Amino acid sequence: MTLEKRFQSIELRTNGRRLEGYAALFGTEARIGGGTIETIAAGAFTSTLRERGDILALVDHDPSRVLGRTRSGTLRLSEDTRGLCFDLDVPDTQAGRDILALAARGDLGGMSFGFSARDEFNDGTRRELRAVDLYEISIVAAFPAYEGTVINARAQEVPNSNWQHISRTLRILELQQ
Repeated sequence: MTLEKRFQSIELRTNGRRLEGYAALFGTEARIGGGTIETIAAGAFTSTLRERGDILALVDHDPSRVLGRTRSGTLRLSEDTRGLCFDLDVPDTQAGRDILALAARGDLGGMSFGFSARDEFNDGTRRELRAVDLYEISIVAAFPAYEGTVINARAQEVPNSNWQHISRTLRILELQQ
């Protein structure tokens, strides 16, 4: 099995110690290795959200920097017509405080998710992820792949403002076996 990771651009909003937004967007193109254009089909996360007992929220895919998990209820994931939504209660840990500080400054680079493909279409130039096994989502410091993925972050001191829009097209693909 190959574990793949995808990085996304973000729009950031915090509300106290919560981050919310999109970890993946449906129908958004990303260029992956070899010039392949990849998209995620609507509903690609449905089965894994229903079946998987625990999905983690991490910092930079680092399992020693857990921010939350679905099993404890500190990470909530769902799909809507736009993509994979997340709502995260950020812990009062060093990693959590760092993420909130970076979010408030608009310095975070994107969202990422670690998955393996369950069902896909691939003709060599285009790849569509139709169903995936999702293991984790990560808040990353830099280099998202998919345009438009959002983290909604709003600082308590400035309610409903400071929307940060970050668009980057650089995509990093990491493979682990």
